[in-house]
Amino acid sequence: MSQRSTAITDRATPPPPAGTPEIPDCPLREVLGLIGDKWSAQVLVGLGDGPHRFTELERAIEGIGRRMLTLSLRNLERNALITCTVHPDAPPRVEYAATLAAWVDRNRPAIAAARHG
Repeated sequence: MSQRSTAITDRATPPPPAGTPEIPDCPLREVLGLIGDKWSAQVLVGLGDGPHRFTELERAIEGIGRRMLTLSLRNLERNALITCTVHPDAPPRVEYAATLAAWVDRNRPAIAAARHG
């Protein structure tokens, strides 16, 4: 009877990790990190039809508290995704607007052309 060798001569390489590969400095990952939380996304949706005051957003976004709305607005403004305009009325009036909405309006023809090839 002959003997068979069961020795392994080469090591098997493990499969690549599942999921999305890490891409350093990925702009999409950065943007999703800014708006990917529950409240920021809802604030941006609420501002999609134009500027709104704090209390209008608070009423429109079900379940959001004043503190969380304040934190979300500050974060979005700090990252230039919304603007905050203080009108010098008495009492002062503050409106928030999505900066992306203005960009979409300016670039609507190019967006439509890209969609239709």
